[in-house]
Amino acid sequence: MADLLIELFSEEIPARMQARAGEDLKKRMTDGLVEAGLTYAGAHALTTPRRLTLAVEGLLDHSPTVREERKGPKVGAPEKAIEGFLRGAGLCRDQLEERDTAKGAVYFAIIEKPGRPAAEIIAEVLEDTIRNFPWPKSMRWGAGSLRWVRPLHSILCMLTREDGSEVVPLNIDGIKSGDATWGHRFMAPARISVTSFEDYAAKLKRAFVVLDPKEREAAIWQDATNQAFASGLEVVDDKGLLAEVAGLVEWPVVLMGSIDAEFLDLPPEVLQTSMKEHQKFFSVKNPKTGRIEKFITVANRETADNGATILAGNQKVLSARLADAKFFWENDLRIAKSEVGMEGWLESLGNVTFHNKLGTQAARIDRIAALAREIAPVVGADADLAEQAAKVAKADLSSEMVYEFPELQGLMGRYYAQAAGLPQEVANACQLHYSPLGPSDEVPTEPVSVAVALADKIDTLTGFWAIDEKPTGSKDPYALRRAALGVIRLVLENDVRFVLSSVIGNAVLSHDLALRFSNANSKQVPLKDVQVGKLDRTTAAELYIQALGTSDTEAAADEVVSKANDLLSFFHDRLKVFLRDQGIRHDVIDACIAMEGNDDLTLLVKRARALEAFMSSEDGENLLQGFKRANNILSQAEEKDGVEYSYGADKKFIEDAAEAALFDALAAGEGAISSAIEAEDFAAAMGGMAALRAPVDAFFEAVQVNSDNQVVRRNRLNLLSQIRKVCGQVADLSRIEG
Repeated sequence: MADLLIELFSEEIPARMQARAGEDLKKRMTDGLVEAGLTYAGAHALTTPRRLTLAVEGLLDHSPTVREERKGPKVGAPEKAIEGFLRGAGLCRDQLEERDTAKGAVYFAIIEKPGRPAAEIIAEVLEDTIRNFPWPKSMRWGAGSLRWVRPLHSILCMLTREDGSEVVPLNIDGIKSGDATWGHRFMAPARISVTSFEDYAAKLKRAFVVLDPKEREAAIWQDATNQAFASGLEVVDDKGLLAEVAGLVEWPVVLMGSIDAEFLDLPPEVLQTSMKEHQKFFSVKNPKTGRIEKFITVANRETADNGATILAGNQKVLSARLADAKFFWENDLRIAKSEVGMEGWLESLGNVTFHNKLGTQAARIDRIAALAREIAPVVGADADLAEQAAKVAKADLSSEMVYEFPELQGLMGRYYAQAAGLPQEVANACQLHYSPLGPSDEVPTEPVSVAVALADKIDTLTGFWAIDEKPTGSKDPYALRRAALGVIRLVLENDVRFVLSSVIGNAVLSHDLALRFSNANSKQVPLKDVQVGKLDRTTAAELYIQALGTSDTEAAADEVVSKANDLLSFFHDRLKVFLRDQGIRHDVIDACIAMEGNDDLTLLVKRARALEAFMSSEDGENLLQGFKRANNILSQAEEKDGVEYSYGADKKFIEDAAEAALFDALAAGEGAISSAIEAEDFAAAMGGMAALRAPVDAFFEAVQVNSDNQVVRRNRLNLLSQIRKVCGQVADLSRIEG
């Protein structure tokens, strides 16, 4: 057994590429070694800005000898067939064996591939890995053909055993492998020879290189928080920035500097974003005031003046950056507080295209405002405030601050709305209407914010559905899956009750009509006329007649209704994913989606959760079996007889006590379950279902449905149809597996 050490030493690798590159090196090397017959005990990759390192433990010294037997053509087969078999096997004619088989004498080839030394295999796999490495971007330099993310300077590749170590010989475009590396670029640039991974890691540490990125992260965070704590401050947590900064340095030296007093009144988010994006600085805030007062920078070396010169340079550059941010902030505030206010920014959005088929941002804002007003009463919001909030929510897109820092959109809108003297609900909606952006993001709860957030996401979804730009496979360039999940979470977490199909149907219709308005032959239809009730084909056709000036609108009406229904199915698919993550089975969700009212997502989820709980119980499992048995017998009888048994049983034809008990239980259960469903008390409805378990079980144990007496048989089949009808009030149990 041996241990393998590989280091690929180059100019600085971009921080964002390092972690993926380390994993790619590990995967490609270990996959290649195993494929060649070299198994190993363990492997791990480490990265710094200038090196990719792979350590493989417990590697075989040789690949095993492989013996393969291949069946060839029959003895006496055409010569060309035999020659082709010999070429494929790499053998001569006299190396073949003749064997008798059930189909006659056949040639067999015994191919023995001797094992190879580990070093030989490693050299081949490493060269292939280096030449075909999957960098997102790579470059060529010098006269060679090799491409790498930055110029590759050296290759360390060696095998270590108990009796010593050896260099694995390799030469790629003049870069020869060896047993050497280099320490820190400035603090210890001398050549270092190593004998093993342990020797390599220890000598690098002495040469001011921390090899493990996680160790660098921990050191940065500990030193940064200690320095902040000593000043009564705290570092703003940012794991993404921490990982990036750890990828910029090999020997992290944490320095804390001050922000000039003239910038301390800038919004903390502006300071934090400016320092992070431009300088890769951590923000340090005063926990009592919430103000950002200092910054943390991480140098890549120790200096005689303990970083004073580095800090001075960084503070000078930071002041210039923050001066720009202050200018943007003050200029934007001046506009927001003017007579024109935020509405002035909206005019410029008329020149900003949202999508070439969906018009400008200004047109989109008008649609969202109309939709927010329609949704407002459903979520308990004031319609005027919801419309006002929707009209200004995206105004900050024209501000200088958001132009410089797009990630601050929404947040700056809140600041500017407050400065403009708009109601606080409107200001909050400016920030919150983008939420939730992900599965862990907080969901707005203020009614005005909920109305605008729903309108924003529904407009996006219906617009792209109207122009047939839907997600396909893994591609979702407009984040429509995320928008649908946002609608679902807004509805469920705020217990919103509304008919989703009506809202999306009207919105798809509005988009489709707007597209047709661009046609010279179409007529303008006021959008107020498009706000119809639940979308149906007849209403859509009437509006298309107005828009197109022709009665030939059936195809257009059918198409828009189809798109709306398809979008509702898309919502159901996203809801299934959302609920599966909460432990609700897909078949249970399907059984509830099959019911009327499936476009009321809150009601649908209440039904699904109650059904999941019931189906997880013993009563639920047994009743399901009884239902499926009844449904199967009934379906077969209806197919055979060519009639539908759905008229209910007549008690005067009942012959068995178990039959009578089931009849009574179904009569009582139908009313109880129906009342519970009407009251949306699904727990009570499931209780009514549970009461049917015993009489259904007893019926099938005591009664033969297919009686010789045809009157009794028909009556019993009608009784089975009553089971299907009563249980079908809760969900379509035929869709549940089991």
